[in-house]
Parts: sequence; C-alpha cells; structure tokens
Amino acid sequence: MRLEEKLKKIGPPDRKAMALAEARWRSVAKPLHSLGVLEKDIVKIAGMTGDPKVSLEKKALVIMCADNGIVEEGVTQTGQEVTAVVTENFTHGNACSCIMADMAGTDVFPVDIGVASPLENCGNRHPLIRRKIRFGTDDFCRGPAMTREEAEQAVMAGISIAEELKEKGYGIIATGEMGIGNTTTSSAVVSVLLDTRPEQVTGRGAGLSDQGLAKKVQVIREGIRRNQPDKEDGLDVLSKVGGLDLAGLVGIYLGGALCHMPVVADGFISGAAALAARAICPYAADYMLASHVSSEPAGRMVLSALGLEPAVDAGMSLGEGTGALAFLPLLEMSLAVYRTMSTFQEIHIEEYEEFL
Repeated sequence: MRLEEKLKKIGPPDRKAMALAEARWRSVAKPLHSLGVLEKDIVKIAGMTGDPKVSLEKKALVIMCADNGIVEEGVTQTGQEVTAVVTENFTHGNACSCIMADMAGTDVFPVDIGVASPLENCGNRHPLIRRKIRFGTDDFCRGPAMTREEAEQAVMAGISIAEELKEKGYGIIATGEMGIGNTTTSSAVVSVLLDTRPEQVTGRGAGLSDQGLAKKVQVIREGIRRNQPDKEDGLDVLSKVGGLDLAGLVGIYLGGALCHMPVVADGFISGAAALAARAICPYAADYMLASHVSSEPAGRMVLSALGLEPAVDAGMSLGEGTGALAFLPLLEMSLAVYRTMSTFQEIHIEEYEEFL
C-alpha cells in the first residue's frame, strides 16, 4: 500500500471518548485539573484510542539512526563515525537512553535507516532493526539531501514499524534519534515549515562556538536558497533539506495515527519530524504528546506550532528519546490516579465546582 492510501485512513480522534475521560477526571476526589498537562494527555489518549478506559500496555522507544551529508560543511564537532558507534551502543544497552528505558520499563528498538557504516559490531540486548534506505544523505548545500522517493521509503519504513509494534501489543511509542548533523537538518526543516529565518531556530546542537554557530546558520540559509523546498509539501522539505532519521520518525508519527496509538515527541529533532508529519497529514498532530521542552532555541516554538503542551521543563537536549523516557513514568502515575482513585461520590463529599 502506497503512502497516499495509508494517509486516507487517518482520521480525527474520538471526541466522545475524550468527553468520557474528562468526566472521569472531574469525578476523581482531588482538586480539578490539579495534575495539569498529565490529565490532558490522558484525555488525549482516550481520544486517540477511542476508549476512555485508558491502558498504555507495553511501551516502546524507537530510535531512528542515520547520517547526514551536511556534516561535510563543518557544522559539527564530531564526524559521522560517531553515529555508528552510538547506534551500536544502543544494541548493547550501553547508551543513556537504554539505561533510562530500563528504569521506565520501556523496550528499545534502534533502527538503522541510513547510517553511513555497515554496523558490524551490534549486540543482542536491543537487536538492530535494519531498514537502511541508503548510506547517509547528501550534503544539502550542494543539492537535495535525497530523492523524494527515498524520503517516502523512509516514511513508509517508519509506518511499518509502528504497525508492527501495534500488532505486538505496544500501546505507546516514544520517539528517539541518533545522527551527527541532525540538529542542522532539523533547523532547516523547522525554518522552512514555520517560515522563519534560520538564525531564529538554530542552536549549538551538541556544542559549537560562536563562529561554528554562525557557520551553521549560513549553511542552512544557503541550503534552503539552493533547494527551494516547498513548505506546503512535507515530503519535499524532507527530501531537500531533511534527513533519513527525520523521515523515519515522520513515519512513526503517521503510523501511530494510523494505528490509533499515542506517539511521544522527544525534543527539538523529533519535534521537527512532527512538524513534517503534520504537513503531510494534519490529523497526525492529534496523536502526538509532548514530553519536554528542548533547550534548543526553537524548542518552545515547535511545540507551540504543533499545539502541544510539554509535561517536563528541565533544560534537556540530549536526544535519543531521553526526554520522552523521563515523561513516561509521570504519565503512568497520572494514569494510575485516573484509573484507581476514589470518586467524590464514593467517599461521600461534595464535588468541586468549576469556575472559569
């Protein structure tokens, strides 16, 4: 089934289920709305799944791993070899996100969707999912990062992974990524989709000097000028100035919407992918949750554009899905309150009255 046919099957969330979930929260014997964004997220999940009896079941973290040709322009501190090393670390369970995932009771699924190396030293702790479209993208300062067909293949790979996880009983997907240079691609994508100057949405990534940051902004500006991506066409933006990791994450968001399953946006990079997913299918945003505010300059800007409220504001910017993993236990705590706490009626006290 082609992408267009998949997209036709994505629709809005179930408003009736959301109304029932809101009524359940109002009945719980605590001050109204006192768990803030966490309450809203449970209501959203009810709408996504079509069931006010919310159950997250098994939790998955999908980490899209790919290299970006834009590193040839000197916009990073490290080279592409780091992407391969960290990707292999995921499979051994040694990366930061893997340690956090153990604590959060979340299964980790690293995906090679475009790493520039063959990845021959992988482990079995978290087996690598091999969906490589190509060995890294091209330098988008010299032309498109990839073809439109390759971008669509990467999106379809993400959709298929989401569908497979749904079939295996997973109830929620957290998004993660690994790819040296992907804050540059993400800034380019966000600049185009939000029609905002590159300097307003570009940060230091894993660490750049003032001179390095200025060069990064210049590279993004030149790449956009050369390629002229169409902000109304998410696939066009991905193919011209994006990356395979971003395109794969777009597929996870679309696949989550297709399967009526919540997908947690991690930070700036997965937020850029979320913007592209919404550009491809507006309903996709209805199936997203925001974990935290990235410390990248456009972190809040992206969430605001998506209409998402984050639960965590801790200055995080690591990526790999670490922010999403920090959020999941909070979500489960609020779900426990939602499902098990006594109601005002059960303990025979008067309900709170809502004043606007």
